[in-house]
Amino acid sequence: MSAPIDSDSPAPSPPNRRGNLATGVEVIRGHLKTLPGTPGVYRMLNTEGEALYVGKAKSLRKRVVAYTHPERLPIRLQRMIAETRTMEFMTTNSEVEALLLEANLIKRLKPRYNVLLRDDKSFAHIMITGDHAFPRLVKHRGAREKGADMFGPFASAGAVNRTITALLRAFLLRNCSDSMFASRTRPCLQYQIKRCTAPCVGRISVEDYAQQVAAARAFLSGKGPSVQADFTQRMIAASESLDYETAARWRDRVRSLTAIQAHQDINLAGIDDADVIAAWQEEGHTCIQVFFFRNGSNYGNRAYFPSHDRQIETAEVLGSFLVQFYDNKPPPPLILLSHEVPEHELIAEALSLSAGRAVEVATPKRGDKRRPVEHALQNAREALARRRAESSTQARLLVGVAAAFDLEQPPQRIEVYDNSHIQGAHAVGAMIVAGPDGLIKNAYRKFNIRNTAVAGDDFGMMREVLSRRFARLGPAETTSPAETASDKSQAVEAGDDDETAAVTRPDLLLIDGGQGQLTAALDMLAEHGIDDIAVVGIAKGPDRDAGKERFFIAGREPFSLPAGDPVLYYLQRLRDEAHRFAIGAHRAKRAKAISSTGLDEVPGIGPTRRKALMLYFGSARAVAAAALSDLEAVPGISKAIAMKIHNHFQG
Repeated sequence: MSAPIDSDSPAPSPPNRRGNLATGVEVIRGHLKTLPGTPGVYRMLNTEGEALYVGKAKSLRKRVVAYTHPERLPIRLQRMIAETRTMEFMTTNSEVEALLLEANLIKRLKPRYNVLLRDDKSFAHIMITGDHAFPRLVKHRGAREKGADMFGPFASAGAVNRTITALLRAFLLRNCSDSMFASRTRPCLQYQIKRCTAPCVGRISVEDYAQQVAAARAFLSGKGPSVQADFTQRMIAASESLDYETAARWRDRVRSLTAIQAHQDINLAGIDDADVIAAWQEEGHTCIQVFFFRNGSNYGNRAYFPSHDRQIETAEVLGSFLVQFYDNKPPPPLILLSHEVPEHELIAEALSLSAGRAVEVATPKRGDKRRPVEHALQNAREALARRRAESSTQARLLVGVAAAFDLEQPPQRIEVYDNSHIQGAHAVGAMIVAGPDGLIKNAYRKFNIRNTAVAGDDFGMMREVLSRRFARLGPAETTSPAETASDKSQAVEAGDDDETAAVTRPDLLLIDGGQGQLTAALDMLAEHGIDDIAVVGIAKGPDRDAGKERFFIAGREPFSLPAGDPVLYYLQRLRDEAHRFAIGAHRAKRAKAISSTGLDEVPGIGPTRRKALMLYFGSARAVAAAALSDLEAVPGISKAIAMKIHNHFQG
């Protein structure tokens, strides 16, 4: 695998942000003495220890030596060299391993001079579980579950939900949780509306249910026409035998299958599984469209707008995007591209290695395979035009925000805070983030209120949220480079929802509330020595009417913006988005508390044992009332664990 290279780093130069090109060259030259000619990954770091660039090389020494001749390099790389104050290296067994490691590090470190894939959410799949006698059909994100069948990916979660609804009508499979299945004593609403055959109460045998599951698997595997033909024959047979009620049920199921296939948009003739990826670039901005085709059907598309230097060519952006995009998702057997990317054979080998099977990366020039690429290119061109129009509008709004709040320049990062609770219960604070490109949803954070004494106290909750958000930041003038780098690594490693806001410094804080919330926010920032961030309170006006909001800024009288002002509408949208996110986090926390069983509090009871107990007894209440001998009879529950459970509930 990989191994780090120890190297005597040259002494860092004085902390000059832009640096000096000659100094950067000397730093890089100092590392050449110990570099091997083997494959690996290198990182260029600035004074603060931030990664400026991550690159891979077939020969580390030959690749890095090129940076000692900046006159042969483009301006952007000369700027990068000027900022470089040290380098780090990692050797690998092959160039393919180096390429995969490079993509992983770029996504984790987000170096400024690399092409960055900013939106990298997982895609929704349709899953048929495999760990139960009566499998369920559900939407699923994340890693594949053991024994489950996964179908997708789908670009739109809404499309998955609509498809699942139609599939339930067509194949009558359950979508309830295993614990709900085990506790049922009579059919639920899904049975009443003809979306399930109620296996939970024995209305269907294991064998007949298995036939329904097999038909669903076949349909999702691309055998839709044969499944639909079979259903149609059953409908005709029931009709000919004068069993019109049964015939009507088969008719409804055929209609559901037709509805699913009618929403497939364009399809690829002669191609089962493929991704079509096209890039369109204008004036240094790039849009990349990804279309997903599975089993010959179109599963939707998604647009990406990677961050990169304006001088980088389209093909290079597309190549960098490709490896990062498939870093956390399996590639299909065929990937069709709009441009010939650098090192496409190496990329194909790397994707094949990560997928465990052959992956072809092709750039068709004509014929049937070129047509979907042209379609994707058209979508990319149109999406980029819309994006640039929206960015222009967004830029004007941020200029208006700066004018309204007397800021020196338009804010590049706005953080909006809100709290949600019901009489202090399940209290949650929320932070949303907006910038020149709109809402930055991967920077949203929720804060579970830890201090129960302040739950229900809006001022106290705001103080706790801001204290935890800004404890790592510290004053701009006194934060040392070493402390900043340390804080960043701690923030990345913490992994908690409310701790990874990291040390990014906002330009403007919007606090949902009036003078009280503003004072609480300013006091908390002052405690952390922060006085260079603008803070504004936004409160609804008389009768809580939208459009009559009052704004509170330290040193100014409360004021309102003119009705119909686009800046007012923009600030309202930010406030409403923070409120929506806070309410959603609160409801999720409340639902988790409601659905939680007392078993969660028993030491030694994890998901497997909890599932065994629920399947055996049917409910958490029955587990709590069970005798010790009954607990010992549950498969997977030892006498010691049974004693713990018994003592927890009855001791």
